Parts: sequence; C-alpha cells; structure tokens
Amino acid sequence: MSILSRRALLQQTSFGFGSLAFSALASQSATVPKIPARARRVIFLCMSGGPAQLDTFDYKPQTGKKPHPGSVYEFSQHGESGLPISELMPETAKHADKLCLLNGMHADTGIHAQSFLQLHTGDRLRERPSLGSWINYGLGTENQNLPGFISLNTSKPSVYSSAFLPSIHNGTPIGVNGENMGEATINNIQSDHLPLALKRRQLDFTQFLNRNHQSAHPQDSRLESVIESMELGFKMQTHSPELLDLSTESAETLERYRVGQQSSPLGTCRASDFGRQCLLARRFAEAGVRFIEVNHGSWDQHKNHRRDLEANCAATDAPIGALLEDLDQRGLLEDTLVVWGGEFGRPGLTPGNGKNETGHNAKGFTFWLAGGGVKGGHVHGATDGTGARAVDGKVHFRDLHATILHLMGLPANELKYHHAGREHRLTGPEGGNVVSEIFA
Repeated sequence: MSILSRRALLQQTSFGFGSLAFSALASQSATVPKIPARARRVIFLCMSGGPAQLDTFDYKPQTGKKPHPGSVYEFSQHGESGLPISELMPETAKHADKLCLLNGMHADTGIHAQSFLQLHTGDRLRERPSLGSWINYGLGTENQNLPGFISLNTSKPSVYSSAFLPSIHNGTPIGVNGENMGEATINNIQSDHLPLALKRRQLDFTQFLNRNHQSAHPQDSRLESVIESMELGFKMQTHSPELLDLSTESAETLERYRVGQQSSPLGTCRASDFGRQCLLARRFAEAGVRFIEVNHGSWDQHKNHRRDLEANCAATDAPIGALLEDLDQRGLLEDTLVVWGGEFGRPGLTPGNGKNETGHNAKGFTFWLAGGGVKGGHVHGATDGTGARAVDGKVHFRDLHATILHLMGLPANELKYHHAGREHRLTGPEGGNVVSEIFA
C-alpha cells in the first residue's frame, strides 16, 4: 500500500472538490458554422409591462361613424419614409428613417411572467438560456477585459441567466430596478482587502494551482475557459470602473440623454434613470460588449392609461433618440442592432367613452429594430383595423430570435446545446423563421 505525501494528499482532495466547481463553471464553445454577419452587437431596449402599440407606433385612425378602439394620440409622418409615429415620441421620431417597425408581432400568452420569459428565452414555462447568453455562447466577447453580455437595471434572473449553458455565458447585471444607477457598479467585482498588485499575485498563485489541475485532466477541454473566466474577473476590476464613470461625458451629452432627470414616479410608473442606462449602453457597445440589455418597467398601464403612458414615453423618448444619434454619428449603428419592445402589447381605447383602462394583448403588437443590417423607414406586418390581432407579416418571438441570430451571423436553427439527453436551441422544437424581408 502506497503512502500519499502531504502534497499529493492536498492535491487529490482539494482539487477533487474543486473539480466540482470547475464542472459547474466550465465553458464550451459553440461549433455551429458562422454565416455572414450584418451586426456585431445587440442593444435590447426592453420595455417590460406591455407598451401600448396603438398610441406609439401602430397608427389606427377612426373610420366610420361609430367609434372603435384605436389610436387616441395624434400621429404624424416623419422622415423621408413618412413613417407614422405618435406625438408621445418626438425625439425617437427624428430617427424615423432608421427604424424598421414590426407591426405584426404576436406571442402565445398574455400572462406577464410567461410572455416575458418567452421573449427572453423562447420558452414560457421553463428556465432556459436567455437570448444574450445564446449569442455570447455562439460568438463570445469582442473585449477580453469585459463580459460579452451585460444587463442593466433588472432583478429578474431570467433576463440574464445562462441556465444549462456554461455559466461563463451568464449576463453581468448592473443596477436593480433603477436603484444605484447613479453609482452603477458590478456586484462583487471590487474588494478592498488587498492592493491591486497583491491581488494580481494572489490570482497568479491560484491560476498556477488551476493549471496544475488542468494538466492532470488533459481530456477536459472545459477547464481552460474557467481559468480564463477568473482572469476576466480580475481584468474587470481595472476596466469596468472607467466605463461606468460618466464624469468624462460633456454636459451637453448628459443633457441629451436626460441623465439624472427622471421625474418622480407617477401612478404605477417607477422612477429609473433610463438616460444613464442608454448612455452606459453606448459606452459598452463602443467597448466591444456583444449584448447589452437596457430595461424600463412600468408599462403595465391599466387604470390610468393616458397618464402612465405619457410618463413612460417622456422618460424613455429622449434617451432613445440620443442613443440612436450617437450610434449613428460614431459609425456604430451600421453594425449595432437596436431592438425595442416588450412582452406583448395593449388593446386600444375607444375615443369618447370616458374609459381610461387597457388590458393585455399578445395577439398583435409592435417591436422596432434599427441598424444592424435592417431596412430603415420600413414597416413590416400589420394588425387589423382595431389593432386587436396581427393579420399580415406575422412575427412570433421565435421568428424574432431567429432573425436576430441570423443578423449576428449565427444560423438560427443550428445553434444548439446538448443537455439532459437532447439538443436544445433558442428557437425551440418548432424552429424560427428568419424575417429576411426586413434586411437592407
């Protein structure tokens, strides 16, 4: 019987437990063949709660003698394309020729939690990897000092979870429900217990042990990515604070984005510094982050539709306009896909009946895209005369996902991951149809 040395005992026991953590964290690279990409990154402007499409981007005029549900705000045609946009979105309307409206969106359910989950993961009932995680898995990051997927202003793990994908593809959340956006930080990234130089030495020693463990398991190719993720965590300590610091931005830029100017909450509208999120999104896009999600809640307007809709549009319109302007002027919009929308829409009000209430409508609503290889000043699809349901150019969430993946250079229905005995994909068992009609 051989006697283990103290060193061998420590190696076999400590690394044996460590391998469990490694297995949980380990990364796998996608092997799906790439196709020509039109976009290199995505900024998803998520308007959770169900934006009222008939009062923002899907104009439904009153026809006939009897009033029916439709648009209750004034619409005007904008840009050379003449795109109809509501009076509530004047700054966004200045960029009408950049927008591609998808007026035939539809989803499977009008239940908030389920449709929100389906929007982000393709599945409305089970935990699945989010859209950002799938893209990060398929393409990786463009900046080795930053994560490939960042989610701003959310407390919902479904927004940024990698689920059964290796956890290195999780999104990095910054800010929760608008709180601390003024001093946005990445949770647990900073520690003051050691000077940076000593932290570097500490990590070097840890990585030396990790490399030894890796050399003993050459057949496990996943360990290399885990080691790299630990290195990324250290690099983020020196690079992320600079990106989160907006003091270098001009007063004119802060004004255009309305940073710090969010009004007090109105009704169900929760205050969040949406302008700061949009400015951070631009900075992360410039730095090479692959997928950035910006979140604005409180679009679930029932009893006070007009008041709350006006408050939400006022909070988001100018920052979105500033973001589109900056991306365009800096040459980023061409290969940045901007996506705007929520988990469903809302039925229209009936003018003149005095009611100010709206419900949920998953049968027909609007998303819009900009940049990233899509047609500007273009409308795809339509709802019926009252906006009740999509009737032309219908686009399901899985079709939207397929289109986004395709624009990013990923064959939508071939990006798969083997888990629990079968292949999984973002577009689900049915697969998604790429909406190629909207490509420029």
